[in-house]
Amino acid sequence: MYEPNILSVLPPLMAILLAIMTRQVIISLTLGIWLGFCLLESVNPLTGLGLAIDGIINVFSDAGDTRVLVFTLIIGGLIATIEKVGGVRGFIRLLENRRWVDRGIRAQWLAWGIGIVVFIESNITLLVAGSISRPLFDRYKIAREKLAYIIDSTSAPVCILIPLNAWGAVVIGILESSGVVSPVEVFVSAILFNFYALAAIFLAAIVIWRNLDIGPMKKAQQRTEEGGLLWPDATPMVDPTILADESAEATDSDKARFMLLPILAMVLAMPLGLYITGDGVISAGSGSTSVLWAVLVALAVAWMLVLVEKRARVEELMQIFLRGAGGLLPVAMILLFALALGDVANLLGTGVYVAQVAQDTIPVALMLPLLFIISAFIAFSIGSSWGCFAIMIPLAVQIALSMELSVPMFLAAVLSGSVFGDHASPISDTTVVSSMASATDHIDHVRTQLPYALMAAGVATVLFFITGLLFL
Repeated sequence: MYEPNILSVLPPLMAILLAIMTRQVIISLTLGIWLGFCLLESVNPLTGLGLAIDGIINVFSDAGDTRVLVFTLIIGGLIATIEKVGGVRGFIRLLENRRWVDRGIRAQWLAWGIGIVVFIESNITLLVAGSISRPLFDRYKIAREKLAYIIDSTSAPVCILIPLNAWGAVVIGILESSGVVSPVEVFVSAILFNFYALAAIFLAAIVIWRNLDIGPMKKAQQRTEEGGLLWPDATPMVDPTILADESAEATDSDKARFMLLPILAMVLAMPLGLYITGDGVISAGSGSTSVLWAVLVALAVAWMLVLVEKRARVEELMQIFLRGAGGLLPVAMILLFALALGDVANLLGTGVYVAQVAQDTIPVALMLPLLFIISAFIAFSIGSSWGCFAIMIPLAVQIALSMELSVPMFLAAVLSGSVFGDHASPISDTTVVSSMASATDHIDHVRTQLPYALMAAGVATVLFFITGLLFL
């Protein structure tokens, strides 16, 4: 069996650095997977290539991962359907007629508000907020990178503060398997100490309120005001044909209900799916299954509305769906390779090694900030907050119980670090979906968001340090 060591951090680290430097995310992930299997099996590069290919294929052996990939394609078809039949145009006209959104700052508050209200699942939050807000951001010349930042800062950070959703179900399940007697109570008690999630949400509000464009974001905003939606060498994460209808003027046949009713159905179907898959217990439900069901329900509602009002025939709807699914194929590919890299990182014990190295040399007062930093590094490296939850929550609970310290505080440090790492990582699924929902270049989103994420992380680190001094 492979023993975790310092080499365990190389595959995710190489993939992250290459993705940032080359902007070729899939190639960077592939090289990380290849290096990981070479190290894991102690084989030559050629044999490692064969193992890497098998590792990518084996992603489909996990039903949850497969559901996420299928969900990605179906949501592309749903977005294309809603936009083609005028749902987005109708909703925008509704907002403008009622003078709810008539300038750029209100468009930004709309994106932020949707992220707060739609807390069922992070990817759903991103897609709903992005689909509604993106045309408004373009109209009022607000950078798409800023839209990506706002919705990314109000998706996972909001979801991790709510116990009765897919994120809460995962955390509560891990707590229960870790020997915590009252996992729901511990989760709720940790909310006020989840400093990064709270800081990210409030910082996004301050950025909107004070119009704080710093670093790369300031340059992106200047470019947008000058008429450039993207940089010349940028590649948006959505097929441009999906967005073709957004520039058209709304007509009387474009109705807001074509978008609102499918979204409402999707939001309501998510907790129902958790209830059914959990045999009557929402917290025990399957998040991936419930998300997939919710999207399928939304698609069915959208199709029924269109067919009842005779906006399109079944053949046309099928063509729209396939075009939309094809438009998100690049996202599905990135997710597939990111999941494969996460699998090999887990086999290498990347997270376990980092945690073990730090555990023996940490003073009590520094436990919380260092748990935050370690969790952030692990989540950043593997591109998954949920993967970091599985690695770090049992360890944090074990340390807290053995030292008779506060389990909710330790849990909050891990959750905050995991969400920050996931928020900042270019190989995270939420980061990828944020880029896709905003139709911006993925690496441009990562670069423009990072300064803000680091600011929120700095605030969280200081608060965890103060908490450790006062309460541990």
